[in-house]
Amino acid sequence: MKILIADDHSLVREAICAFLKSEGSFDLVGVGSLDDALTAARDAAAGFDLILLDYDMPGMNGLSGLSQMQEVAGHKPVALLTASASPSLARQALNAGARGYLLKTLSARSLAAAINFIAAGGTFAPYDLLAEETPRVASNLTRREAEVLSGLCAGKSNKEIGNDLDLQEVTIKLHVKTLCRKLGARNRTQAALLAQGKDGLILGL
Repeated sequence: MKILIADDHSLVREAICAFLKSEGSFDLVGVGSLDDALTAARDAAAGFDLILLDYDMPGMNGLSGLSQMQEVAGHKPVALLTASASPSLARQALNAGARGYLLKTLSARSLAAAINFIAAGGTFAPYDLLAEETPRVASNLTRREAEVLSGLCAGKSNKEIGNDLDLQEVTIKLHVKTLCRKLGARNRTQAALLAQGKDGLILGL
């Protein structure tokens, strides 16, 4: 998968590229500005499968930069990469057509899982940011079940989720079974997919 990453902080950009290389067979191109990203995206030979834009880099002007890139990228997915855990901004970005709202605090594995999900046609945003605005998913789940579900959406194993929540793996298995029943899912994978709202929003991490 070929990914274009635009971030004006070289250390952050290089760290993200290193994280992703450690988690999968990603072909990564990093640039330091929106203008450079637009130039790279216009190169038909580049053939990017996904474009990640730092929301806070110069030239973005809020969501204006997202719109500019969407025009250039055509049908290719464009997602925002940010340190801002703002529910309202996440919702605005998704409403504007962003295919993802990815926090820079994500682990390498979670970031890779989110990118793979977006590339497969989904739209990704952190569960914690949007749960209050999407009661259709959260209303029938306990907080703990919601936390387990967010782990499933991140592609984590029961053991990893247990470590994150300081719970035994067998307890996580029970939570998975219960939330699968509540969501009408046959398995953990379908449970994650059924966390998808009508607007294509996947609630993960």
